[in-house]
Amino acid sequence: MKRKAKNVLFIVGSLLLLSGLSVFAAVRQAQRPVGRVIVTIDNEFNNFFISEQQVTSLLTRNGNQRLEGAHPQDLDLRTLEQRLKTHPFVRDAQVYRDLAGNLHADVRQNRPIARLTHADARQDEYLDADGQALPLSALYSARVVPMAKLNGQPLAASFFQDSTGRRYLEFLRYIDEHPFWRAQVAEVFISANGKLIFTQQVGDQRVEFGFPENISEKFAKLMVFYRQIPPALGWDTYHRVNVEFQNQIICE
Repeated sequence: MKRKAKNVLFIVGSLLLLSGLSVFAAVRQAQRPVGRVIVTIDNEFNNFFISEQQVTSLLTRNGNQRLEGAHPQDLDLRTLEQRLKTHPFVRDAQVYRDLAGNLHADVRQNRPIARLTHADARQDEYLDADGQALPLSALYSARVVPMAKLNGQPLAASFFQDSTGRRYLEFLRYIDEHPFWRAQVAEVFISANGKLIFTQQVGDQRVEFGFPENISEKFAKLMVFYRQIPPALGWDTYHRVNVEFQNQIICE
Protein backbone atom coordinates (compact mmCIF):
# COMPACT_ATOMS: atom_id res chain seq x y z
CA MET A 1 0.00 0.00 0.00
CA LYS A 2 2.83 2.38 0.92
CA ARG A 3 4.59 1.57 -2.34
CA LYS A 4 1.43 2.34 -4.30
CA ALA A 5 1.03 5.65 -2.47
CA LYS A 6 4.64 6.55 -3.28
CA ASN A 7 4.04 5.81 -6.96
CA VAL A 8 0.98 8.05 -6.96
CA LEU A 9 2.92 10.84 -5.26
CA PHE A 10 5.75 10.43 -7.79
CA ILE A 11 3.35 10.67 -10.73
CA VAL A 12 1.58 13.70 -9.27
CA GLY A 13 4.90 15.37 -8.54
CA SER A 14 6.15 14.70 -12.07
CA LEU A 15 3.01 16.18 -13.57
CA LEU A 16 3.31 19.28 -11.41
CA LEU A 17 6.96 19.65 -12.41
CA LEU A 18 6.13 19.34 -16.10
CA SER A 19 3.32 21.86 -15.74
CA GLY A 20 5.65 24.26 -13.98
CA LEU A 21 8.28 23.90 -16.67
CA SER A 22 5.66 24.47 -19.38
CA VAL A 23 4.45 27.63 -17.69
CA PHE A 24 8.04 28.82 -17.23
CA ALA A 25 8.81 28.18 -20.92
CA ALA A 26 5.64 29.95 -22.02
CA VAL A 27 6.41 32.99 -19.86
CA ARG A 28 9.99 33.08 -21.07
CA GLN A 29 8.91 32.76 -24.71
CA ALA A 30 6.33 35.51 -24.26
CA GLN A 31 9.01 37.87 -22.95
CA ARG A 32 11.61 37.07 -25.59
CA PRO A 33 12.16 39.76 -28.28
CA VAL A 34 11.42 38.83 -31.87
CA GLY A 35 14.29 37.03 -33.56
CA ARG A 36 13.95 36.46 -37.30
CA VAL A 37 10.93 37.20 -39.49
CA ILE A 38 10.21 34.06 -41.51
CA VAL A 39 7.87 34.40 -44.52
CA THR A 40 6.28 31.34 -46.13
CA ILE A 41 4.20 31.74 -49.30
CA ASP A 42 2.00 28.88 -50.45
CA ASN A 43 2.74 28.27 -54.14
CA GLU A 44 0.57 25.17 -54.54
CA PHE A 45 -0.50 26.22 -58.04
CA ASN A 46 2.84 27.80 -59.04
CA ASN A 47 1.45 31.31 -58.82
CA PHE A 48 3.83 34.12 -57.91
CA PHE A 49 1.58 37.14 -57.43
CA ILE A 50 3.19 38.27 -54.19
CA SER A 51 6.84 38.18 -53.19
CA GLU A 52 8.54 37.69 -49.85
CA GLN A 53 9.73 41.29 -50.08
CA GLN A 54 6.14 42.53 -50.49
CA VAL A 55 5.00 40.48 -47.49
CA THR A 56 7.79 41.95 -45.37
CA SER A 57 6.93 45.43 -46.60
CA LEU A 58 3.29 44.98 -45.57
CA LEU A 59 4.27 43.66 -42.15
CA THR A 60 6.66 46.53 -41.47
CA ARG A 61 4.63 49.30 -43.14
CA ASN A 62 7.31 49.77 -45.78
CA GLY A 63 10.06 49.51 -43.19
CA ASN A 64 8.57 52.03 -40.76
CA GLN A 65 7.92 49.42 -38.06
CA ARG A 66 10.88 47.27 -37.13
CA LEU A 67 9.87 43.74 -36.16
CA GLU A 68 13.20 42.05 -35.49
CA GLY A 69 14.10 42.78 -31.88
CA ALA A 70 10.61 44.07 -31.06
CA HIS A 71 9.14 43.17 -27.67
CA PRO A 72 6.08 40.90 -27.70
CA GLN A 73 3.92 43.44 -25.88
CA ASP A 74 4.48 45.83 -28.79
CA LEU A 75 3.14 43.33 -31.34
CA ASP A 76 -0.48 42.77 -32.32
CA LEU A 77 -0.47 39.59 -34.39
CA ARG A 78 -4.06 40.10 -35.57
CA THR A 79 -3.19 43.56 -36.86
CA LEU A 80 -0.23 42.12 -38.76
CA GLU A 81 -2.51 39.51 -40.34
CA GLN A 82 -4.98 42.19 -41.41
CA ARG A 83 -2.18 44.15 -43.07
CA LEU A 84 -1.31 41.13 -45.18
CA LYS A 85 -4.93 40.56 -46.15
CA THR A 86 -5.15 44.04 -47.68
CA HIS A 87 -3.14 42.68 -50.62
CA PRO A 88 -5.58 41.48 -53.32
CA PHE A 89 -3.65 38.27 -53.92
CA VAL A 90 -3.55 37.23 -50.26
CA ARG A 91 -6.43 34.86 -49.64
CA ASP A 92 -5.46 34.05 -46.06
CA ALA A 93 -2.61 34.85 -43.69
CA GLN A 94 -1.46 33.62 -40.30
CA VAL A 95 1.12 35.41 -38.16
CA TYR A 96 2.52 33.71 -35.05
CA ARG A 97 5.67 33.26 -32.94
CA ASP A 98 7.57 30.05 -32.35
CA LEU A 99 9.33 28.93 -29.17
CA ALA A 100 12.62 30.41 -30.39
CA GLY A 101 11.01 33.86 -30.61
CA ASN A 102 10.90 34.02 -34.41
CA LEU A 103 7.92 35.67 -36.09
CA HIS A 104 6.27 33.59 -38.81
CA ALA A 105 4.04 34.93 -41.59
CA ASP A 106 2.32 32.16 -43.57
CA VAL A 107 0.55 33.44 -46.68
CA ARG A 108 -1.95 31.61 -48.85
CA GLN A 109 -2.32 33.20 -52.27
CA ASN A 110 -5.52 34.06 -54.06
CA ARG A 111 -5.72 32.42 -57.47
CA PRO A 112 -7.43 33.54 -60.69
CA ILE A 113 -9.39 31.10 -62.84
CA ALA A 114 -10.12 33.41 -65.81
CA ARG A 115 -9.06 36.68 -67.38
CA LEU A 116 -11.76 39.19 -68.33
CA THR A 117 -10.41 40.81 -71.48
CA HIS A 118 -10.81 44.35 -72.84
CA ALA A 119 -9.91 46.02 -76.13
CA ASP A 120 -7.15 47.72 -74.16
CA ALA A 121 -5.32 44.85 -72.46
CA ARG A 122 -4.15 47.20 -69.72
CA GLN A 123 -7.75 47.24 -68.46
CA ASP A 124 -7.97 43.45 -68.20
CA GLU A 125 -8.63 41.91 -64.82
CA TYR A 126 -8.59 38.44 -63.37
CA LEU A 127 -11.52 36.57 -61.88
CA ASP A 128 -11.12 34.27 -58.88
CA ALA A 129 -13.15 31.17 -58.01
CA ASP A 130 -15.54 33.25 -55.88
CA GLY A 131 -16.34 35.59 -58.76
CA GLN A 132 -14.29 38.46 -57.36
CA ALA A 133 -12.09 40.70 -59.49
CA LEU A 134 -8.32 40.60 -59.11
CA PRO A 135 -5.94 43.12 -60.70
CA LEU A 136 -3.21 42.23 -63.14
CA SER A 137 0.17 41.71 -61.55
CA ALA A 138 3.56 43.08 -62.54
CA LEU A 139 5.17 40.01 -60.96
CA TYR A 140 3.36 37.22 -62.75
CA SER A 141 0.94 36.56 -65.61
CA ALA A 142 -1.42 33.66 -64.97
CA ARG A 143 -2.18 31.20 -67.76
CA VAL A 144 -5.95 31.16 -67.43
CA VAL A 145 -8.75 31.17 -69.98
CA PRO A 146 -9.65 34.62 -71.42
CA MET A 147 -13.35 35.51 -71.47
CA ALA A 148 -15.40 38.29 -73.09
CA LYS A 149 -18.69 38.90 -74.85
CA LEU A 150 -18.90 37.71 -78.45
CA ASN A 151 -19.33 41.29 -79.70
CA GLY A 152 -16.00 42.21 -78.14
CA GLN A 153 -17.48 44.02 -75.16
CA PRO A 154 -15.82 43.23 -71.82
CA LEU A 155 -17.45 41.46 -68.90
CA ALA A 156 -17.41 43.02 -65.45
CA ALA A 157 -16.67 40.82 -62.45
CA SER A 158 -20.01 41.92 -61.00
CA PHE A 159 -21.69 39.87 -63.76
CA PHE A 160 -20.76 36.69 -61.86
CA GLN A 161 -22.36 37.70 -58.56
CA ASP A 162 -26.07 37.04 -59.17
CA SER A 163 -27.77 33.66 -59.64
CA THR A 164 -27.44 33.82 -63.44
CA GLY A 165 -23.80 34.83 -63.40
CA ARG A 166 -22.94 32.09 -60.91
CA ARG A 167 -23.82 29.50 -63.56
CA TYR A 168 -21.11 30.93 -65.83
CA LEU A 169 -18.73 30.92 -62.88
CA GLU A 170 -19.44 27.21 -62.42
CA PHE A 171 -18.48 26.69 -66.07
CA LEU A 172 -15.15 28.44 -65.51
CA ARG A 173 -14.56 26.48 -62.32
CA TYR A 174 -15.11 23.23 -64.19
CA ILE A 175 -12.46 24.16 -66.74
CA ASP A 176 -10.04 25.22 -64.02
CA GLU A 177 -10.54 22.01 -62.03
CA HIS A 178 -9.79 19.71 -64.99
CA PRO A 179 -6.21 19.94 -66.32
CA PHE A 180 -7.16 18.70 -69.80
CA TRP A 181 -9.79 21.39 -70.34
CA ARG A 182 -7.63 24.02 -68.69
CA ALA A 183 -5.00 23.28 -71.34
CA GLN A 184 -7.41 22.83 -74.27
CA VAL A 185 -9.91 25.70 -73.95
CA ALA A 186 -8.30 28.72 -75.61
CA GLU A 187 -10.86 31.54 -75.31
CA VAL A 188 -14.47 31.76 -74.11
CA PHE A 189 -17.19 34.06 -75.43
CA ILE A 190 -20.74 34.77 -74.30
CA SER A 191 -23.12 35.46 -77.19
CA ALA A 192 -25.92 38.03 -77.11
CA ASN A 193 -28.43 35.34 -76.11
CA GLY A 194 -26.21 34.14 -73.26
CA LYS A 195 -24.90 30.97 -74.90
CA LEU A 196 -21.26 29.97 -74.51
CA ILE A 197 -18.85 29.50 -77.39
CA PHE A 198 -15.17 28.70 -77.10
CA THR A 199 -12.14 28.10 -79.28
CA GLN A 200 -9.49 25.45 -78.69
CA GLN A 201 -5.74 25.24 -78.44
CA VAL A 202 -5.67 22.11 -80.63
CA GLY A 203 -8.07 22.00 -83.58
CA ASP A 204 -9.85 24.74 -85.52
CA GLN A 205 -13.31 23.82 -84.31
CA ARG A 206 -15.49 26.41 -82.67
CA VAL A 207 -17.35 24.69 -79.86
CA GLU A 208 -20.95 25.80 -79.31
CA PHE A 209 -21.59 24.88 -75.71
CA GLY A 210 -24.99 26.49 -75.18
CA PHE A 211 -26.11 27.75 -71.79
CA PRO A 212 -23.96 26.82 -68.76
CA GLU A 213 -26.04 23.84 -67.69
CA ASN A 214 -25.34 20.09 -67.68
CA ILE A 215 -21.71 21.15 -67.81
CA SER A 216 -20.03 17.81 -67.11
CA GLU A 217 -22.30 15.97 -69.58
CA LYS A 218 -21.47 18.42 -72.37
CA PHE A 219 -17.75 18.17 -71.79
CA ALA A 220 -18.10 14.38 -71.77
CA LYS A 221 -19.74 14.55 -75.22
CA LEU A 222 -16.94 16.77 -76.46
CA MET A 223 -14.43 14.21 -75.22
CA VAL A 224 -16.26 11.56 -77.25
CA PHE A 225 -15.78 13.78 -80.31
CA TYR A 226 -12.04 14.11 -79.60
CA ARG A 227 -11.57 10.37 -79.20
CA GLN A 228 -13.56 9.26 -82.24
CA ILE A 229 -13.65 11.92 -84.96
CA PRO A 230 -10.18 13.56 -85.30
CA PRO A 231 -8.27 10.23 -85.17
CA ALA A 232 -10.41 8.92 -88.03
CA LEU A 233 -11.04 12.03 -90.14
CA GLY A 234 -8.42 14.55 -88.98
CA TRP A 235 -8.63 17.66 -86.81
CA ASP A 236 -9.56 20.01 -89.66
CA THR A 237 -12.54 18.10 -91.07
CA TYR A 238 -15.11 20.04 -89.05
CA HIS A 239 -15.04 23.68 -88.02
CA ARG A 240 -18.14 23.76 -85.83
CA VAL A 241 -19.03 21.37 -83.02
CA ASN A 242 -22.28 21.82 -81.10
CA VAL A 243 -22.84 19.94 -77.81
CA GLU A 244 -25.69 21.98 -76.36
CA PHE A 245 -28.49 19.50 -77.13
CA GLN A 246 -29.06 16.38 -75.08
CA ASN A 247 -27.65 13.14 -76.54
CA GLN A 248 -26.44 14.95 -79.67
CA ILE A 249 -23.16 16.12 -81.15
CA ILE A 250 -23.60 18.29 -84.25
CA CYS A 251 -20.55 18.71 -86.49
CA GLU A 252 -20.23 20.86 -89.60
